[in-house]
Parts: sequence; C-alpha cells; structure tokens
Amino acid sequence: MPEVMISGPVGRLEARYSPGKTEKAPIALLLHPHPRPDDNPANRGSMNTKVIYVLYHTLVKAGYATLRFNFRGVGKSQGEYDKGDGELADAAAVLDWLQLHNLDASKVLVAGFSFGAWICMQLLMRRPEIDRFIAIAPPAHKYDFSFLAPCPSSGLILTGDKDDIAPEPYTKLLAAKLAKQKDIQIDYRVASGVDHFFTGRLDDLMLTVEDYLNGI
Repeated sequence: MPEVMISGPVGRLEARYSPGKTEKAPIALLLHPHPRPDDNPANRGSMNTKVIYVLYHTLVKAGYATLRFNFRGVGKSQGEYDKGDGELADAAAVLDWLQLHNLDASKVLVAGFSFGAWICMQLLMRRPEIDRFIAIAPPAHKYDFSFLAPCPSSGLILTGDKDDIAPEPYTKLLAAKLAKQKDIQIDYRVASGVDHFFTGRLDDLMLTVEDYLNGI
C-alpha cells in the first residue's frame, strides 16, 4: 500500500495505491466523503475514512489495481476545498494517473462514499471509459443528480435504512430513476439497521461489495 503523490490541478495530491497482480487487472478509483461537513475537524472526510478504507481493501482483494486519495486541502494534498468543482478536477487528474500506470486495464470502476459518490457520478458523465460505479450512501437529498441524463454506466447503489445524513427514501428515488434508463442496470441494496457510516457493520459492507463484484 505505497504512498504516492500525484500532480493535480492545483498541486500535489496524496494517495495510496495498490497495483494489480496481473498486466490487465481492472482499475478502481475511490472518492472520500465531504472534507468540510462542519467546523469539527474530527468529522472531515479523507481517504482514511473507514468506509473508504474497507472498500479499498475489498477491491484489492478482488484483484483491482486500486487507488484512494485525498481531495485538495485534505491531509498532505495541496490546495483548498472548492465546493465540488475542484474535487471533480482532482478526481479526473487522479484517474488519468491510474490509467497511465495501467494501460491494458480490463475494466475501469469508480466508487465514492457520500460526497464522494456525488463526485463519482459526475465523473461518469465526463469519462466514457468508466465501466462501472459503486455509490455508497449518495446524498440525493442535498446534491443535484439530474445531470445523470442519461446515466452512462451500470453500478451498485448501497445505503442504510437508518441513514440520517443521506436518507434512504431519497436514494431509492434516485436509484429508481436511473434504473428506468435503457441498457443500464442498477443494483440497489439497502442494509437493514445501518447508519450513514456503517457503524459496527463494515463487514456487511465488504460482503455486499464482494457479492456485487463477483456478479460483474
């Protein structure tokens, strides 16, 4: 799990990268939650947020060349929070780096948690090479997802029915809207008794993602 520093639009971006074990290993990029949800530094999202950490190791285990990184202004990453626009640019730059180091990758998957899921879905619209996505607890009540018209890729949307940060009813509506689109398969799963951060249920998250990956 070597540390790498990637040149981003406004400076270096801190990342952790695990290469694939084969030349044509699929690649996966992970996007963390909101870096500034409130004024409490303890609540700030980063690439070390537990959901992202578990997702990272799940994808490595599944054989993906996997990378997680800190958006601008987080950890050792340079720059300042940019309300989503800059973070999307960061994600695009990191995906460029990941593809450059895996020219023969068989698949391209992007996954995000909470705010990171919103950035993930925007990246889909700009990068047609992305085959699949995983969106964990997308905040459909807070951010506009209407840009997914149409959604260009199939994927997994996973949320908890006890999520009070990104309420499940809004996520369900988003998933239903995307599932109506032609040639798009949305695997929508609701984890019973699970909150936004999968507190005490990270093993369930891992097993769900493993099950999804085994089916694609």
